[in-house]
Amino acid sequence: MSIAQSILPEFDHEMATTRKLLERAPEAQFGWKPHEKSMSLGQLANHLAALPFWGVVTMKEVELDMNPPGGEGYKTPRLATVAEILAAFDDNVGKARAAIASSGDADFMVAWSLKNAGHTIFTMPRIAVLRTFVINHEIHHRGQFSVYLRLHNVPVPSIYGPTADES
Repeated sequence: MSIAQSILPEFDHEMATTRKLLERAPEAQFGWKPHEKSMSLGQLANHLAALPFWGVVTMKEVELDMNPPGGEGYKTPRLATVAEILAAFDDNVGKARAAIASSGDADFMVAWSLKNAGHTIFTMPRIAVLRTFVINHEIHHRGQFSVYLRLHNVPVPSIYGPTADES
């Protein structure tokens, strides 16, 4: 079994679970924050929609500079509706899935670096970046998002098993 074949079921499961939560995002509450230092509900939904595209960047590039010297820094999209967020998420998931599926085992072992203003934050094999910087990052923020939903009395769907709202 190839590396791509082994990681795609995990990717598919986690992205499908994230989509279930994004479908429930209350648009009227997009500006709400649980704390002044937190992302708003809308910012967090946009971030969740954008993160899968980082799988494309991981598999097709050898680095990402979040604020390249002399260039424009990375900005999370600002989509205003659940429909726009779901469309972007679906598009990004599809592109990332295709990038993963079309990669050979050697591609997953290529060193990849995250940079900020030209300074390297970390370098690791693409497979580690895909799992930590993309999939685990998505899971982390999805956990935050599930709490945001709970705080707005939005039923939380099953993530890894039944929730108080779904059995």
